[in-house]
Amino acid sequence: MLTTPITADLVRGALDLEYTERGILPHRLPAAARQRIPDGQLAMAEAQPSGVRLVFRTAATLVELDVIATKRVYAGMPPRPDGVHELLADGRLAGQASVPEGDTLTIDMATGTMRTEPGPVRTLRFGDLPGEEKDVEIWLPHDESTQLVALRTNAPVHSVQSGDRKTWLHHGSSISHGSNAATPTGTWPAVAAALAGVDLVNLGFGGSALLDLFTARAMRDTPADLISVKIGINLVNSDAMRLRAFVPAVHGFLDTIRDGHPTTPLLVVSAIHCPIHEHTPGPCSFDPAGLREGKVRFTATGDPAETAAGKLTLTTIRDELARIVKERSATDANLRHLDGLALYGEADHAELPLPDNLHPDAATHRLIGERFARLAFDGWS
Repeated sequence: MLTTPITADLVRGALDLEYTERGILPHRLPAAARQRIPDGQLAMAEAQPSGVRLVFRTAATLVELDVIATKRVYAGMPPRPDGVHELLADGRLAGQASVPEGDTLTIDMATGTMRTEPGPVRTLRFGDLPGEEKDVEIWLPHDESTQLVALRTNAPVHSVQSGDRKTWLHHGSSISHGSNAATPTGTWPAVAAALAGVDLVNLGFGGSALLDLFTARAMRDTPADLISVKIGINLVNSDAMRLRAFVPAVHGFLDTIRDGHPTTPLLVVSAIHCPIHEHTPGPCSFDPAGLREGKVRFTATGDPAETAAGKLTLTTIRDELARIVKERSATDANLRHLDGLALYGEADHAELPLPDNLHPDAATHRLIGERFARLAFDGWS
């Protein structure tokens, strides 16, 4: 077996690599942005490698990857499934593997505390691969932080250039991050990227699509051929701002992206259908009855009457985003709007309801990805 150093030219989808004493931790925000992070939720989410993959060319029939996974344990809740690593050979799924152990991050939702206990390095093995030269991608778990320790193969490894593939840079919430998707290539952005034949950089952060300017600056500084920003659900379910602050925050976020990408196609996407927040503002909370049953469900706790005072609902945000994009597009020919209800609407919810009242399941991730590929990428050149 040959050991190949894991260097930046083998990693796609990460904006930074942190070299620790134990391995290499991919980050989806650069160091300057991470210094601005105000809470543990975003710090955890950006270090979960949704859309991050190792990419190389090899004739190897056996690939081994040593990793340190971070296993999340929520106090009082059932164990979470292990994160899935997927190996693609020339774009086709050729193997899946998980590791059962690693560092343990225990989260107590009642007290808001977190503690980490170190765990072992474990090895993923992908065998019986085609023996000819091929492009290999190893997609890391979308929802499980993973340190990369060592890469071994039974044939030499070469880096792969992106060629004429365009880079799609996307920012969104936990739905874009991949919550409730079963595999890393099953998140809706990964599905859409595969169908469109583009390289994905996924800045979907669970609970943290809050128009943070450090995220906008990271997008400003990241090379991209196509950019999309999905706005809505986290602003409502966190009750983070009122309408007065929301409108200039959207403008500021888009202005910052445009500082680095003045003419890049830029798509503003509103939220998919979510019944609990269509007309009811946040904050969002865990459903106590569900927790007593050991199940995670969400409920809206705001008062619809408070929308008169500027509290945000998904309906309000969709209307405002459409208006903002219409106004800005008068001087920005490469700015477009996509109504999130075209990706997943009320009729879809009747057939494929959100299992926890907030996040789509695996089948719905695929549906959204397929629709996004058709609605968003058609016409982009």
